[in-house]
Amino acid sequence: MASPHDRSRKDDEDDPVEQMISRTGCAELHHAIQECMAEHQDWRACQNQVQTFKDCMMNFQKARKEQLRQQQLPSTKSAAS
Repeated sequence: MASPHDRSRKDDEDDPVEQMISRTGCAELHHAIQECMAEHQDWRACQNQVQTFKDCMMNFQKARKEQLRQQQLPSTKSAAS
């Protein structure tokens, strides 16, 4: 039986952070930051990529918040009736 403290993953298992970013639609921008960082070894040289990724994530969060708000509206209306 595996130990519950064993945090190792199988090689074919995706990184949970990568999975989360993929669901946002911003994965390509995240990879652009990683490539820039690998090339320049200085985050300051990658500010354009960071800002573009940040904008993408903020847009995703706003859309998600609106989606959740829309899902709650029908239940709120039926409760008020």
